[in-house]
Amino acid sequence: RVDLLAPLLAPTKAAGLDLSPMLVDAAPGSPRRHLATAERHPAPSPDDAALGALAHGFYAGGGVIRNTQRAVGARLAGAIAARHGDHGFQGSVTFAFTGFAGQSFGAFCLDGMALELTGVANDYVGKAMAGGLIVIRPPAHTPAKAVLVGNTVLYGATGGSLYVAGAAGERFAVRNSGARAVVEGVGDHGCEYMTRGHVVVIGPTGRNFGAGMTGGAAFVLDEDGTFQGHVNHETVKLERPDEADQARIRTLLEEHVEHTGSPRASAILAAWEAYAGRFWVVMGAAALAKVTPLPERRKDFPAAL
Repeated sequence: RVDLLAPLLAPTKAAGLDLSPMLVDAAPGSPRRHLATAERHPAPSPDDAALGALAHGFYAGGGVIRNTQRAVGARLAGAIAARHGDHGFQGSVTFAFTGFAGQSFGAFCLDGMALELTGVANDYVGKAMAGGLIVIRPPAHTPAKAVLVGNTVLYGATGGSLYVAGAAGERFAVRNSGARAVVEGVGDHGCEYMTRGHVVVIGPTGRNFGAGMTGGAAFVLDEDGTFQGHVNHETVKLERPDEADQARIRTLLEEHVEHTGSPRASAILAAWEAYAGRFWVVMGAAALAKVTPLPERRKDFPAAL
């Protein structure tokens, strides 16, 4: 509607501009509104046989994953959701990979899915996962404290479990809204905007931890006494763990060892009395209640395909 526009140029350098080419009516006399409708062809919901075929096709490639393969697991999660909804799948399927996963490994993971990776993953691992299990172990001969996952892990997750036997990049568990996770170090802005869920960090942390965090709980091991200087105190409060908190931490570390074989977590559990008092519980400053109990997790995943 260039007929409704008029140039308004202040007496500055802009006054020398010629705006007339922008005000030409390109189609005088034509209709002013253009409406179009596109016919939609919704995909049919797959039956269980089709799910099985998709699962085996998803695994094609011998289990070796490359960083050009992104959002691995998302198509299978979508097929399961189309058939069973977010939490209605009673079956279980496990896949094991080796190599270097591209972005969004395990995105939208659902109950009944388990993805295991021996290797390294890019950003957005577990993005928006609603359930299931993601396990990441280091390759052989990897140095201790190696970074195994990239930035923005568990972005917007609402459920499920993630165990990383190594460190993560920045913004780990950003907007986490229900997932449980164990990681062995994080970069800046850990647990940013977190609203629910449980996160255990048994390694160093970057600055600005807990910025905008309003719910859930992070249990952070502070071996050198510097963690308080890395926390955003405007939005979170720190407490030492009580007996119930210590039980939650131990449960999550035991699960971590069960899935990853982490030497780091094993050593902490073996000397638990020496480590228990070095954890901090990080909660949103406006939280009205103590940490919620850990939800039950599925343990019936089959051996990896």
